[in-house]
Amino acid sequence: IKDENTSLRDEEARDISEAVYKESRQNEVDYRLVLAVMKVESNFRHKVVSPRGARGLLQVKPSLARSIAKDMDIQWTGAKSLDEPEKNIQIGVRFLSLLIEDFHSLHHALHAYNMGPTRLKGMLSEKKNVNKGFSNIVMREYNKNISALPDP
Repeated sequence: IKDENTSLRDEEARDISEAVYKESRQNEVDYRLVLAVMKVESNFRHKVVSPRGARGLLQVKPSLARSIAKDMDIQWTGAKSLDEPEKNIQIGVRFLSLLIEDFHSLHHALHAYNMGPTRLKGMLSEKKNVNKGFSNIVMREYNKNISALPDP
């Protein structure tokens, strides 16, 4: 993480790493996949906001985050909560795990993470082609992580 975002202090990088590992284990998602999504979504920057309003390390939209935070009993103080790395990671990893469970396919889960599950389900039911750009980029990062980082 520190190699990708040199502006992070050592303590911040350690806290992010620990949160990724903890939440990945709790949600049964490979931490190397979470790191790949984080790299693609934010390049490990925790205060970044997308043009569509997604925020933080895992680029979670506030409307979705509010719902997941409530289900997880995470204190929600508005969209800026997603700028807090630990909350962003808790919510983002939980969302990813739900998508993997719902779609039974890592590629579909990644598509849904990027475009939203409702939109993806509509496209799949109408047999429309899904742009695989995001999932392919994440999978390339994931494969790099698998070869460079230890098994969970």
